[in-house]
Amino acid sequence: MGVRTRMRGGGIALGAAVLAVGVASGPATGADQWRPRPGSLYISDLPTTESWRAAPIARGWGSAYEDCQVGWPEGRPEVNVWNREFTTAETAFAQQKVVVFATEAEAIAFADATRQRYANCANGPQEPGVTATGYDHGVLDVEEGATLHGMHTFNANAQERPDFNYLWGVGRDGDTVTLVLWSSYWGEPPVAAWKNTLRKAVTKLY
Repeated sequence: MGVRTRMRGGGIALGAAVLAVGVASGPATGADQWRPRPGSLYISDLPTTESWRAAPIARGWGSAYEDCQVGWPEGRPEVNVWNREFTTAETAFAQQKVVVFATEAEAIAFADATRQRYANCANGPQEPGVTATGYDHGVLDVEEGATLHGMHTFNANAQERPDFNYLWGVGRDGDTVTLVLWSSYWGEPPVAAWKNTLRKAVTKLY
């Protein structure tokens, strides 16, 4: 990890008290000012089992392809947010989102709320004919911590491609949170490889 000019505190903090801070606080103070962009993933950081290509890094949240997070959270910042999309010829899609908050407390609250959303995703409403199974793939000891959740869905009404797999990584380094997301309708999810990608994503932030 490189030298940083911002102070930051200790490890992952979870709980209701934290959730009350920051997630609904809206854009950071001085929202018209963009900070220097944190480091982000290269194509070579993704699992080599797929032949990836990538769009340029762009400002904003990007597409909300991943289940459970569409339109959420309300009041999320719209500045100091970057995204990059990764695709294969047809079977897999991935995305990294990076957001820098005004304070570490806001980053902690956002990361915690996002983890909870992913952890509960399979228990939420599904389309008719769709069954969902959620997975907790554990915690990574990197910077202020990262977690990986997943979900498998089966659509009994689909004529083809009834299965879909998702991996949702959330990591934090100080006041910065990254989401590292993967989905595919083909094969088993690359859990071990995606943990490695998530670790790289958090390490590269600073």
